[in-house]
Amino acid sequence: MAALYPLLAVLIWAINAIVNKLSAGAIDPAAISFYRWLLALIVLTPFILPGVIRNRKNIYPYWWKLLILGLLGMALYQSLAYYAAYTISALTIGIFISLIPLLTVLLSIIILRTPPTLGTLVGGLLSFAGLVWLISGGHPAQLLTIGIGKGELMMLTAATAYALYGVLTKRWAMALPNWQSLYMQAFFGALLLLPDFLMAADVSLNAENIPLVLFAGIPASVIAPYVWIHGVMKLGASKTALFMNLTPVFTAIIAIIFLREPLHSYHIIGGGVSLIGVILAQRLRMPLGKNQPPAVTEINKQNQ
Repeated sequence: MAALYPLLAVLIWAINAIVNKLSAGAIDPAAISFYRWLLALIVLTPFILPGVIRNRKNIYPYWWKLLILGLLGMALYQSLAYYAAYTISALTIGIFISLIPLLTVLLSIIILRTPPTLGTLVGGLLSFAGLVWLISGGHPAQLLTIGIGKGELMMLTAATAYALYGVLTKRWAMALPNWQSLYMQAFFGALLLLPDFLMAADVSLNAENIPLVLFAGIPASVIAPYVWIHGVMKLGASKTALFMNLTPVFTAIIAIIFLREPLHSYHIIGGGVSLIGVILAQRLRMPLGKNQPPAVTEINKQNQ
């Protein structure tokens, strides 16, 4: 029963990848990015704002950290995905999202000084090879002449931003209730997205794009984090993180059925190899190097 929490969260985020694709042409990326977090704030305010006001003295010292997290997790990650949807498929978006756990592991080595493992090395190489195969459409040599598309670069940047968001969240470990922290991050995210929103040519809402904003603002921004946090509380962070590997699978199924997106062999090969690399990075925890300090050995035991 506890597994249903992260499973539901991943399903919602997979559907949101489809929403990203549907939003292309239906609403300006700057508009849906801003409306999404504005709506989330409106929904959360009656429940969270009173506690934020009471706890403001404890929140204030962390304001700049919350601002950076809002920039990475709410502003950059989400808005870049909307822009990328103009040139790449929902299926490809899902595959890039699935790379976030691996990117988190790699950034943890640099920022948190987490010891590198065999899984990090092998998984990183496999995921990179799979990504090259996917981006090149099964013809890696073409990348030397045509380069990487803007949509792919945007999604790689978006995934890296969210991975950095996760690493910094762990590094800073702010002594704040989860929902108050999330609320302030959403506030700063909306604030940072406001200038782009005000400069957009058309931010109008209509019958076509309102359902997209509603899904992005409530299920994807409020319900999914809520059930994900419950999953972490019941299963632990490591086990819960494994469910992220289902994101490209769910996204592919939904995109093929509802968007009629074609499934090519390079999707299966590139996405599959990348996913195997992510799983190996998470599961193969044998440390690189023969002599590991006692503290490192103890950390590895605790992570297993």
